[in-house]
Amino acid sequence: MIYQRTIAKKVEVTGIGIHSGRKVTMNLYPAEADYGIQFKRVDLKDAPVLKADATSVGATENNTTIGGGINAVHTVEHLLSVLYGLGINNAYIEIDGPEVPIMDGSGASFVFLLKETGIQTLNKSKKFLVVLEPVTVEVDDKWARIEPASKLIIDSTIVFTHPLIKTQQKTFEFSCENYIKEIGRARTFGLLRDVDMLKRKGLIKGGSLDNAIVLDEFKVVNSDGLRFGDEFVRHKILDTIGDISLLGYEVAGKITTFKSGHNLHNLLCRKLLETPSAYEIVSANSLQKEAVEAFDLPQNIFPTFA
Repeated sequence: MIYQRTIAKKVEVTGIGIHSGRKVTMNLYPAEADYGIQFKRVDLKDAPVLKADATSVGATENNTTIGGGINAVHTVEHLLSVLYGLGINNAYIEIDGPEVPIMDGSGASFVFLLKETGIQTLNKSKKFLVVLEPVTVEVDDKWARIEPASKLIIDSTIVFTHPLIKTQQKTFEFSCENYIKEIGRARTFGLLRDVDMLKRKGLIKGGSLDNAIVLDEFKVVNSDGLRFGDEFVRHKILDTIGDISLLGYEVAGKITTFKSGHNLHNLLCRKLLETPSAYEIVSANSLQKEAVEAFDLPQNIFPTFA
């Protein structure tokens, strides 16, 4: 049996939104079983709580946004990815601005924060979404598919004209330990030639070498270089996990993506949920052993965890 999780105590983080450029403070609180992940804009009077699920996703250009209009929280994908990566199902999050802090552009800061805060096990079994039949979505030459598998597997391919990226492919078999070691530290990235265009769209106002990998025509501009030779596709997997977490359950299925982005990930989630024959929700105790063991938290990695 493996149980639902929340954080052990309140924790606060302050940082800059990569797109808004605004300084924001975010407080995470423990929550009871089956609460899910919910956001509250405390800078807006009487703003309703926003539940993080696939059907509440609004804009998906260069980030994933929960909600719409004024009452929205942008760029939730990295935080959600880390929560899924650590098996945390329940948290109440207050935020005093429109966007989750970007930190260093990866999930590493959130992993460290939650490690220090601690994780609390709740007295209720996790539930898994088990994929029963394939579902595919396509937009132009981009596509994403989810199909049956005994645990979460992500096979991601990205294609860029940049000589340092070109085509990168990686298959990742999820476990909390593998997520921390292989995915959580991979940073978001962008090309210098796209900066003016993105700024005209009102994006990346807070972008810098401190929170993204930046590439000129030939090389990485950041003085510290890359954390992994294939950091770009690893970050795509980080994003995919964050977006797929919006299904609301741990997932047993294989996700294959080709040139995907937040929009495709959300379309895939919505199509799956609209196809009742394609999945079932089951308790962790009825699953194969490897799907459940993927959410073990090794004590040697997190010695301070509760």
